[in-house]
Amino acid sequence: MQNSIKRAGLGDIYDKVVEGERLSFDDGLRLYRNSNILAVGAMANIVREKMNGDNTYFIYNQHINYSNICTNLCKFCAFGKEKDAELAYEMTVDDVKRKVQERLDEPITEIHMVGGIHPDLPFSYYLDVLRGIKEVRPDVHIQAFTCVEIGHLAGLAGKSVADTLEILKEAGLDSIPGGGAEVFAPRIREITCKDKLPGNEWIEIAKTAHRSGLKTNATMLYGHIETLEERMEHLHALRDAQDETGGFLAFIPLAFHPKNTEMSTLSRSTGIDDLKNIAVARLFLDNFPHIKAYWVMIGPKLAQVSLSFGADDMDGTVKEEIITRMAGSESGHTIGSSTLVRLIREAGRTPIERGTLYNIIETHPRTDN
Repeated sequence: MQNSIKRAGLGDIYDKVVEGERLSFDDGLRLYRNSNILAVGAMANIVREKMNGDNTYFIYNQHINYSNICTNLCKFCAFGKEKDAELAYEMTVDDVKRKVQERLDEPITEIHMVGGIHPDLPFSYYLDVLRGIKEVRPDVHIQAFTCVEIGHLAGLAGKSVADTLEILKEAGLDSIPGGGAEVFAPRIREITCKDKLPGNEWIEIAKTAHRSGLKTNATMLYGHIETLEERMEHLHALRDAQDETGGFLAFIPLAFHPKNTEMSTLSRSTGIDDLKNIAVARLFLDNFPHIKAYWVMIGPKLAQVSLSFGADDMDGTVKEEIITRMAGSESGHTIGSSTLVRLIREAGRTPIERGTLYNIIETHPRTDN
């Protein structure tokens, strides 16, 4: 393996990886540009196993998208709709509670809830939704509202982000998902999502959440018009923020799905690019404890392969995922926990059911032949 990595021209980076030395911005670019995916993946696997052994995590979770009505209408998004659009919808508080009640017989430990930037829903609606979920399922962990939504809610409340988060926490918010980050570069946001919260403000809201005691995730939407340099700038900003607050749980590379978007003429990402983003993230984000292979975006089979390219988490059961499905995902919108266990075991890893904060719920022993 070491000789193969050196033949790929990555010997100096390999030495850094083995010694636990932090990679530079230029190191990350070289990894992205290197065509030897096996060499890059092998180094990412070294870091993965150093940090998490062969443990691979998953969660029994339920997704609820309370509304797709959105004022941002990003060009890469097939989910957001204008209020009077044919496919526009919004859930009442009772609708959300009913969604939770429908799955009370399942061992769900996390409700993952996000939506669009709705022009009309009052701040009280979001508090009532949180309280309603806890009323139906008191012990569930609510991971809700991206940093973009948090910024919107602070505006509705007429309060600072810090004060708004305290109110949301009191109503039942337990952590924040990583969506809305897209690519931080101003050039990308001007072209694709000019009405969305700027990247630097996304970072500031995430850090404010961390200081308030809320853990969050982080994402990057790749495979559209961004450059490799812009990907690296995004990763560098996340690593710097994590150095400061330590509040990110996991990084989740999100593959762009062009179908039904304003960017539908673009092609889907390749499997090599999907694996490269996971591997580079694992190597560069040395202060992130976990890297997810989000099977909804890249498919269960490639997510399984990615467990040898730096990923140590396959997300979860993802009951009723809508956002990626509307963009043409062919991976389905739910998967059984037993299937996740099988996929992880077949990859030679140990399946571990976790809670949102990576508390271990159950370890499923490997069944090596």
